[in-house]
Amino acid sequence: MTSAEAVALPSSEDVDVPGPAPAAPKQSSGRRALTPYLFLSPTLVLLIGLMAVPIAMVIAYSFMKRAITNPDTSFVGLDNYLAVIQDPSFTVSLVNTLIFCAVSVVAHFVIGLAFALLLNSDLVPVGLRVAFRAILILPWLFTVAVTAVLWRMLLSPNGVINYLATNAGVVGAPIEWLSSADLALPAITFINIWCGYPFFMISLLAGLQGIPQDLYEAAKVDGAGPVAQFVSVTLPQLRPVIISMALLDFIWTSQQFALIWMTTGGGPINATEVLSTFTYKLAFASYDFAEASASAVIVLLLSTILAVLYVRHQRAKE
Repeated sequence: MTSAEAVALPSSEDVDVPGPAPAAPKQSSGRRALTPYLFLSPTLVLLIGLMAVPIAMVIAYSFMKRAITNPDTSFVGLDNYLAVIQDPSFTVSLVNTLIFCAVSVVAHFVIGLAFALLLNSDLVPVGLRVAFRAILILPWLFTVAVTAVLWRMLLSPNGVINYLATNAGVVGAPIEWLSSADLALPAITFINIWCGYPFFMISLLAGLQGIPQDLYEAAKVDGAGPVAQFVSVTLPQLRPVIISMALLDFIWTSQQFALIWMTTGGGPINATEVLSTFTYKLAFASYDFAEASASAVIVLLLSTILAVLYVRHQRAKE
């Protein structure tokens, strides 16, 4: 480049050098701190209005004398709790609740695991497995009202169960399944097992399908048979699912009300009385809302213990 071709470059003083872009307005630290709470505020309002306030009111009623029905109510301390605990019907309902829940949860687990193993087995053709899956999940699709009406018709003295049993010679005369003091609790427990096992079946089937096949192949190499593989591989792998489902099922079963109320109403002679029906009768049959609140708080405390165990198990699993 010759001196003639050279072009004089403008100096920095002659060129308008663009300055740095104006900084975006920074969000104040206080606003950033409030943003998560603004997103959570609708849910918090609903939780407080629909859960915290009613629970607080029930707890307050449980310490008052003749709450709601008496305008001049007064604080009575733990008298309502003592009255509820000393009520013989409360002891009966507590024992019935424990039997109803324990038998239901164990049966749900055993039946659900058996059907899950069946649906996960390669010995059953794929088409048959699909048909079984559709049939076995049917009890879960019925609402509680439909289930109660269906089984009241089946178990009535003139129902199908008695017709088949008498024609097969199993029983000599029709049985009052839901009206017998000895058979009513086993009958409603059986109904609850029938409508609840699909919950375990689906959960355990998902757990079975998540077990790596490498574990079974390694067990086969070690000479383990089907029973040893089930004990050493399947059950340990399903243990977190089993514990979680058992705790959840126990909580849900202990709160079962509609099925019992629509089949036996807690009778006959308190044979099927559980904590939920006992509390309901205190409130809406005896109109003793104070003792009903005390009973509800006791149920809340028992459920809270199970919920804490469930949360601790979930944290330990994580």
